[in-house]
Amino acid sequence: MKLAIELVPSTSWYNNLRSLMSKTEWDKVRKETYAKYEHKCGICKKNSHQFHCHEIWKYDDHNYKQKLVGFISLCTLCHHVKHIGLAGILAAKGKLDYEKVVDHFIEVNKCLRCDFEKHKKQAFVLWKKRSKHKWEVDAGKYSL
Repeated sequence: MKLAIELVPSTSWYNNLRSLMSKTEWDKVRKETYAKYEHKCGICKKNSHQFHCHEIWKYDDHNYKQKLVGFISLCTLCHHVKHIGLAGILAAKGKLDYEKVVDHFIEVNKCLRCDFEKHKKQAFVLWKKRSKHKWEVDAGKYSL
């Protein structure tokens, strides 16, 4: 899948670089990321009026270590797909059109709704498994 769901284990919620840096430091990282992707979404390649600097984490499921391996510029819809759990919460509160997020996944991956549902189910199975463990966080060169 070109656009995949990435659910952060519940035991690692709020373990993100943005929350560990000053606003000035984070602004520098995100602006460098947007420039690297030529102010386009790194997945769907669309221009957008708003981008999100998404942290890319690699999970070692044997040693329970998560390592920051990079950043990607994402449009709002791709970012909502990455965090589909949060998207569902926002949709339940009337703050997001969930079907628009699902349609974006289908369009980007050139697949069917059943493919989305299968992928989502697998992502939540992995999330449940990973959420049973405490993760050691390695922010690489950004570690404190």
